[in-house]
Amino acid sequence: MNDPIVKIEVVTYDPRWPNLYAEERERVEAVLGDLAESIEHIGSTSVPGLSAKPIIDILVTVAHFGPVDPYIERLGSLGYTYFPVLGNAARYAFGKGIPHTHHIHIVEHGGEAHLRPLAFRDYLRTHPEAARQYELLKRQLADRFHGDRQAYNQAKTDFISNPVIYSWYEQTNHDTSSSGLA
Repeated sequence: MNDPIVKIEVVTYDPRWPNLYAEERERVEAVLGDLAESIEHIGSTSVPGLSAKPIIDILVTVAHFGPVDPYIERLGSLGYTYFPVLGNAARYAFGKGIPHTHHIHIVEHGGEAHLRPLAFRDYLRTHPEAARQYELLKRQLADRFHGDRQAYNQAKTDFISNPVIYSWYEQTNHDTSSSGLA
């Protein structure tokens, strides 16, 4: 499946990514208001020094995962489009820009869809060798799959789903008792 909105191009880490996240976070927080429980920078652009697709991934958690309509209207005011195909039953996905420059993932606070991206991010931030291995994998997959985002994402699954990551996360004083991570 070729998707012109999401280019599969892994680029060298850009030190502007944390600031781009912070600026967008303020805008997202302003339009979502009390709908958002938390807003986090996730994905490869959130790991200092890690090459990535130049898309800022933002994780928004909500108290209860209800209808998507309030998010479509509010995030639409910032130029985001709802993409059901990029989400699943536990996540709403939005993209901004052509090609996309930002993704927003809306999930229920405290659940697996909330904690898994944080665990993966934190693991890569604190395990440089794992981050290097992941970067190499992403570059190889980007060369192999070019514009096929679905195949690219599927091919990363084994690395991202490594149980060692989630065991480490639980052992580093994170409360994951109700998430089902491990």
